[in-house]
Amino acid sequence: MSTRQETRAPLFTAVLIGGSLILLINFALRASFGVFQIPIAEEFNWPRAEFSLAIAIQNLAWGIGQPIFGALAERWGDRWSIIIGAFLYSAGLILTAYATDPLTMQLLEVMVGFGIAGTGFGVILAVIGRAASDENRSLALGIGTAAGSAGQVFGAPLAEILLVYYPWQTVFAIFGVIVLACLFFLPMLSGGKPASRSELEESMGSVLKRAFSDPSYLMIFVGFFSCGYQLGFITAHFPAMITEMCGPISPMGTLSSIGITTTSALGAIAISVIGLANIAGSITAGWLGKRYSKKYLLAGIYTLRTIASATFILMPITPTSVIVFSLVMGALWLATVPLTSGLVAYIYGLRYMGTLYGFVFLSHQLGSFLGVWLGGRMYDIHGDYTLVWWVGVGVGAFSALIHLPVREAPARIASPV
Repeated sequence: MSTRQETRAPLFTAVLIGGSLILLINFALRASFGVFQIPIAEEFNWPRAEFSLAIAIQNLAWGIGQPIFGALAERWGDRWSIIIGAFLYSAGLILTAYATDPLTMQLLEVMVGFGIAGTGFGVILAVIGRAASDENRSLALGIGTAAGSAGQVFGAPLAEILLVYYPWQTVFAIFGVIVLACLFFLPMLSGGKPASRSELEESMGSVLKRAFSDPSYLMIFVGFFSCGYQLGFITAHFPAMITEMCGPISPMGTLSSIGITTTSALGAIAISVIGLANIAGSITAGWLGKRYSKKYLLAGIYTLRTIASATFILMPITPTSVIVFSLVMGALWLATVPLTSGLVAYIYGLRYMGTLYGFVFLSHQLGSFLGVWLGGRMYDIHGDYTLVWWVGVGVGAFSALIHLPVREAPARIASPV
């Protein structure tokens, strides 16, 4: 009689739980930055592009730092990467509270971006992926990604509530202390599946050379750009866009009955709704990734994002359309992450998953940099976000197409010399 059911590896391990809690804290704070757009611009009378550039630089530093922290984790251990990242994240937030000119704030966001990299997807998903069984890996990556969305559910509303009682500088300092809670979960991140002998014999340089000469890796790299563009723009500008472009909230409507009476509050809630919907979306993507082709799932997600974004901007922006769009976009929000990271692990193995996914994530953050910066720049020129929104629609359609030719099969490991 088969004992397969009795020996099946558990899904919810200490590594998955601890890693998910770190991602929850990381993304709760990161997702709140769009709420600070208007308060900071109004206090210093800055153009919208100034704080947008600060967030864009943060996203770029996050992308540059991701392969660095991934390599650091694979050479010196995951814990050192997370410790360094947490302290950089905390120090960057606290020091930003003292910034009074755009250049200082923009330079400090480099520190914040590197901190996010050390405690974010590139490092934590690699830990989760190595610890999970082959059977559970795709779903485990989806759950870890969903944890980041769970943080997004309350990050922006928490910032909105704190800004009622404290100046933005105090809120940044409070967030700087909160991020250090990541360190309490380090003891849970132990264990993991050892790499195969052939993976251990191959050097990091050899793996990177092989990956960057593979058209499939380059297509994954380029395709992740649009995900970053869309997520970066929406996270940084959607609250302000809703505040200024959305129709009025009915005093007798459902939103008013639950305490949402201003478009500013609706903007923060929209980010929360996106995060809430993506909990289900990320887990579902992870579950589907075990059963169906990851590249076709990614192409489908980008296609649906393109349709949702085009439909939203073509219709009048109302409180109802904002909530509906947030639910739809939320279901697709980070659903690309477990599929993309899982695809990298499936093709190139687990040994250098953090570094390889880190470079792919750099493309994501280049897109994020452009989306955040271009959003502020186009707003200052045109007075609204319509044009930059349509750019996002176009790059989403491009990503849907470029994933189709990806060769979804384990790459042959080079024989050691």
